[in-house]
Amino acid sequence: MKILLATYWNIPHVGGVWTYMVQLKEKLESLGHDVDLLGFGEDNQVVHIVNENRKVEKAQLLSLVNAKLENEKFPEIYKNHLVQYTEIQRYTFELAALHFGLEKYDLIHAQDVISSGCLNRVKPEKTALVTTLHGCVAYEIRYQLETIHRSSTADLARAYFDYLEQIGAMSADVTIVANNWMKNVLTEEFGVSEEQIEIFHYGYNIDQFLERMTEKTVAEVPYTDKKIILFAGRLTQNKGVHHLVSALEQLKEIRNDWVCWIVGEGEKLAGLRVQADQLGLSDDITFLKNRNDVPYLMTLADIFVLPSLLENQPLSVIEAQLAGLPVIVSDAGGIPEIVEHEITGLITPKGDEKALLNCLNQLLEDEAQRKKLGANAREFALGYWNMDEAVNHILNVYQKTIKNKGDM
Repeated sequence: MKILLATYWNIPHVGGVWTYMVQLKEKLESLGHDVDLLGFGEDNQVVHIVNENRKVEKAQLLSLVNAKLENEKFPEIYKNHLVQYTEIQRYTFELAALHFGLEKYDLIHAQDVISSGCLNRVKPEKTALVTTLHGCVAYEIRYQLETIHRSSTADLARAYFDYLEQIGAMSADVTIVANNWMKNVLTEEFGVSEEQIEIFHYGYNIDQFLERMTEKTVAEVPYTDKKIILFAGRLTQNKGVHHLVSALEQLKEIRNDWVCWIVGEGEKLAGLRVQADQLGLSDDITFLKNRNDVPYLMTLADIFVLPSLLENQPLSVIEAQLAGLPVIVSDAGGIPEIVEHEITGLITPKGDEKALLNCLNQLLEDEAQRKKLGANAREFALGYWNMDEAVNHILNVYQKTIKNKGDM
């Protein structure tokens, strides 16, 4: 098969969607399929097919897009900056896809609702479209509208992204989700038919990760003889790291046998640094920014924490499980479907700093429980996150979808 893996997001990037696309491409190509990768790039200034180094500049397409989206014809678009930006990006993405040509693909596999809706509009009618949803864009936007992008036109933006969520999920011939949480969101809130949805996890290249765990970093690692609490992920509001920092302030009043490493970057980095300094934690929390050696860092850590306020199937938890780390996670989204409380980790109510504090103190105090939870998590991960099994599921969906298209 000739397959296009496509996303509306900027690629390559640090995050689960890109990791999944790369690993899926490698696995499909090992089975004899031909795979391209499409997405925005260079800080959203180009659309490119990464593996072929083919790109089209956004600036080259803007005159066509602006002609289509005249203010006089579509004044609602220009009432909210986020809506205006997204509409321009959507049309740019569609035009670029047309420029590259979609006729040669047997199947397109979109990785989000926006690319799904876009590609359904411009692909050949007989080309199969499968979409995997790695999260709920509408929910993320709602959270941003409450915390970051507050405006008098927030209701307009919410309605717009709810529409994109619904249309994108419905545009595919088959929509794949990783858990029942995401399925229920789509069916109960956005009206997607249950018959359209397939539920199975994404899989993960376990052998590759285990190999990376043994690769010592060339970058400096802070020396410590204390227990290490580790967070790794994007430093955005919905990751809830500010709740972790607040819980650590309280933890310091109880004990001082720990340090916390926060790995990642994002718009909350500066604010988190200020928060840590103001709470007297500058010697207890180290911000390591982006690192390419997170698997190795996990071999040094004692506890992994993910206090997310909104989450689907986090890659960082998968990696922590494979590393044999006990995890403390929130009950956000699909997380409780991959962590069993007091068996493979501890689950706290999202945003509950007191519960997070108690779990941190509990695991720091009880070495036997730390080791037991970590061992259980690793055993679960080695069996559950099998990439071959996940790709077999995907290939079955591909083949069924292509056959159904051919029978139309």
